[in-house]
Amino acid sequence: MQHLYWGEPVEAAECADLLRLRHHSSFDAEANREWEEYGGWGGTLYAEPCLKVKFQNGVRDLRLRYEGYEVGSRLAADDLIVRLRDEYYRLRVELRYRVIEKYDLIERSVTIVNEEDVPVRIDQVMAAAWSAPAEPSVRLTHVTGRWAGEYQLRRAPLTEGKKVLESRQGFTGAHANPWFALDDGKADELSGNVWFGALGWSGNWKIVLESSTFGQVRVVGGVNDFDGAFTLGPGESYTSPVFTGGFVSGGFGEMSRKLHNYQREYVLPGSRERKVLYNSWEATEFAVNVREQIELAKQAARIGAERFVVDDGWFGARHSDRAGLGDWQVNPQKFPNGLQELIDEVKRLGMDFGLWVEPESVNPDSELYRNHPDWVYQFPTREGTLLRNQLMLNLGKPEVKAFVLEFMTGLLSTYDIAFIKWDMNRTITEPGAIPLREHAEESVWIKHVDSLYEIWAELRRRFPRVEFETCAGGGSRIDIGMLRFADQAWISDNTDARDRLTIQEGFSYAYSPSVMMCWVTESPHGLNGRRLPLSFRFHSAMLGGLGIGANIARWSEAEIVEANRYVALYKQVRHLVAEGDLYRLASFAEGDVAAWQYVSRDRDEVAVFAFRQAQYFGDTELRLRLQGLEPDGRYRVEIPEEELTVEADNTADQRAAESTGITTDLAADNVRHGSTLMRLGLPLTLAGDYASRFVYLRRHSVT
Repeated sequence: MQHLYWGEPVEAAECADLLRLRHHSSFDAEANREWEEYGGWGGTLYAEPCLKVKFQNGVRDLRLRYEGYEVGSRLAADDLIVRLRDEYYRLRVELRYRVIEKYDLIERSVTIVNEEDVPVRIDQVMAAAWSAPAEPSVRLTHVTGRWAGEYQLRRAPLTEGKKVLESRQGFTGAHANPWFALDDGKADELSGNVWFGALGWSGNWKIVLESSTFGQVRVVGGVNDFDGAFTLGPGESYTSPVFTGGFVSGGFGEMSRKLHNYQREYVLPGSRERKVLYNSWEATEFAVNVREQIELAKQAARIGAERFVVDDGWFGARHSDRAGLGDWQVNPQKFPNGLQELIDEVKRLGMDFGLWVEPESVNPDSELYRNHPDWVYQFPTREGTLLRNQLMLNLGKPEVKAFVLEFMTGLLSTYDIAFIKWDMNRTITEPGAIPLREHAEESVWIKHVDSLYEIWAELRRRFPRVEFETCAGGGSRIDIGMLRFADQAWISDNTDARDRLTIQEGFSYAYSPSVMMCWVTESPHGLNGRRLPLSFRFHSAMLGGLGIGANIARWSEAEIVEANRYVALYKQVRHLVAEGDLYRLASFAEGDVAAWQYVSRDRDEVAVFAFRQAQYFGDTELRLRLQGLEPDGRYRVEIPEEELTVEADNTADQRAAESTGITTDLAADNVRHGSTLMRLGLPLTLAGDYASRFVYLRRHSVT
């Protein structure tokens, strides 16, 4: 079965001439197999296989034949199943397609069913194969990174051979992310054909992009086959993660907006409104105590925070990262009256309460490990590797999974907790496991993620009002699979506002800003010593879900007042950040200015954030060409009072102009057409190094 076409709409019946045998030489007898919709390893398939198996008698050759299809009926109207079967063995393959017509996307997955009377070993199973049209040149866009430097955009020609993006660390990973985009090397933010896909799996994954010498580009992706073989017993089945793909002709900006809207409407659970949170980690680290937390909560409430979160250090003998992890009982010295004393005060101050947990890890110096040393990943003849003084719990064991679910249920049942930050600060190593079935191969990597998903799903069912944040050593577990359970995501432990702009830009290519949590922290920053004004730090953090993580106990009264104004401003526009369309107007990758624009779906409201890294040669003025407006619509520039933060001895007009960056020829009562703002641009003043500005526009009604 061949894949014929992927791109702009065409008449399907007129693609029949693409269905043909391709022959070059006896060494390439079946070159057409590069176009297979789902190729099994066997015969003359030398491309990356979608499925590789070993039958009980040792045969490793798979020959899939088309058996039929099903559409509609018991399925959703836009769902299709294509059935394949090995020509000899009773191994059935179901290719599943779900059309997201509203955003012209397709969700794909595969189910493998063993109808043999004996087990079948699965060596590799991909969720889908995507075949992109041949172009004179093909360029790959993806993200790479590391801790504190996640989501760095990379673009490079995809020449003959294979490019492998993957994680083998047990989670999605910071070094790569399961998203890709292909174009002809000419696409930009505003125009050009782009083919793209995102895999929803939060463990070991692999995407292989293969460009053949015959001009064919093929992308396969799914669970990583590295150390991942498993056995399907008689009558058993396996269903892959979902691999979502799409095509746009409007460049990378259109691609991102489709992915964002798809995630908001078809993937993400819960509310999109991000409450402004304060997290006390940087103020206290492990030295948590109820009195100091209450004082911080009072300051957070003054700033305007709506959620107060206690991070690491509230439980067990947790005075550093060397002990206590796994002992999820409230520390009685730090909280003599339990957590409720703090929670009551937080609620009295008008905020809800959140808590940090790391349920998948354990310190060897803990009661949990001393009682259950067999609960961690380990090989019997090896000593486990300590990373961050931690070992990983084997979630594949039923008793471990039950423990995590039970202690989380107890915590959320006992206390009025509205928010959980679920962290994972360790990769998986020494993934040994006792098979749960006799003479069966099981993938501990797959089992861990399946158990994690099941725990989160059950917690969401039991506690529907609790919001969850995914975090893993920064942004190492973010993908469409995890976002089916998490309301929001911590994308990097790097909170430096300048670095964050680059990290957030790369993140936004694939993932919605509505899940992107961003904090305002100290200046100078602890990671790099960079000094940034409070305005720059707030504007950078307002591009996603706004949080404050600084030690606000040391802030001056002026800083508290200024922060309160920015928080109030954010609350006025956060619906645009969460639900609006994002347009990346400028990037630090191309110059000294970066700018983001959010537009409401009805095109009535616009929020613009502009940043200048450095000022050169006295140049302070620029024009930002806005996007996504109604050309004939008339837009009034409005200056919220909360943005007025400069010295009191300036006149009102000067304060308005200087604090928003709007030049005097575009005053607050000025109205301009969308066509002017998009073609001529919005005039701004950005003076000095690390300058930033916010502008809000509303469509003007003419009476």
